[in-house]
Amino acid sequence: MTHCILAAGGHYRQRRAAIAARLDPLVACAVIFEGIDPDHAAGHAAGDFPPASTNLRIVIIATGCPCCDGGMVMRVSLNRMLQRRPARLFISLADSSHLTHLQAYLSAPPYADFVTLAPVLDLRD
Repeated sequence: MTHCILAAGGHYRQRRAAIAARLDPLVACAVIFEGIDPDHAAGHAAGDFPPASTNLRIVIIATGCPCCDGGMVMRVSLNRMLQRRPARLFISLADSSHLTHLQAYLSAPPYADFVTLAPVLDLRD
């Protein structure tokens, strides 16, 4: 089972930093960032986040929730990440109003057979 941690609220940089602080280079981890990193879009380096490696997979997807648009991009990204069976999967949500739905989505088949949900990294003010 993959330990799944959802990061919600705050600014993109806050979610990125909270996830980076919890990465263990000895443990296979995957990260799905929902939404565009404003620092990256502005040409700034993401200095507080380690680069992808053999123990770390990172993907940035367009903003879109399973409850609003069918979640095709999220589903495809989840499936690809889970095929590698990471020990930990972090998902950074661009819009925390979708948190409850994503928790339910991940707690239902088929994802319930592959992930266990950890407490949310709640960065909402």
